[in-house]
Amino acid sequence: MSTHLTVTPALREYLVSVSLREPPLLRRLRDETARHPLHAMQVAPEEGQLLAFLVKLLGARRAIEIGVFTGYSSLCTALALPPGGKLVACDISEEFTAVAKRYWEAAGVTGRVELRLAPALETVGELLRAGQAGTFDFAFIDADKASYPAYYERCLELVRAGGLIAFDNTLWGGSVAEPDRPDDDADTLVLRALNRMLLKDERVDLSLVPIADGLTLCRKR
Repeated sequence: MSTHLTVTPALREYLVSVSLREPPLLRRLRDETARHPLHAMQVAPEEGQLLAFLVKLLGARRAIEIGVFTGYSSLCTALALPPGGKLVACDISEEFTAVAKRYWEAAGVTGRVELRLAPALETVGELLRAGQAGTFDFAFIDADKASYPAYYERCLELVRAGGLIAFDNTLWGGSVAEPDRPDDDADTLVLRALNRMLLKDERVDLSLVPIADGLTLCRKR
């Protein structure tokens, strides 16, 4: 018997039907984003639920998200944080995050979310200079792929020992598993290199979960 299961559309529909507990507000956000031309940037609902599960499992109180878009994953995280918890949400788009802010407010979690509209590396640098190294429990990285290695290094500084860094899109539609070709796009090359690097990085415990477009989990040792 094979140890690997192909997730067909029918099987994925079944998986969602027996495991997804999506609050109506998150569903409304997902439906609104589905009408956006860049809707593919939104995380899958089962992935958002897994992120929230991990935040609760960690007992996380401080989290950072790099790449907010319209706010689905940030809302999942903010809802999972306890009272007094804080999510630093990093993005550069006022247009996209305006949608996120509406839903944070509707969910009553605005007080848990600190939106930073600036390049994320600048924001993380400010946090580190403010003495916040080792004070975050959870980081979710879902932004420009070219900066993933830099985001990783800075988040390793921010996150405490035992904390978790999660990367979205690390299977990249399956292209990372294909042979190297001269016409490979830059994002594929970066993600291939990142995946190889993480395998050898003894600073973290590692698991690449084949959910949605690939979710890599790195627990800081």
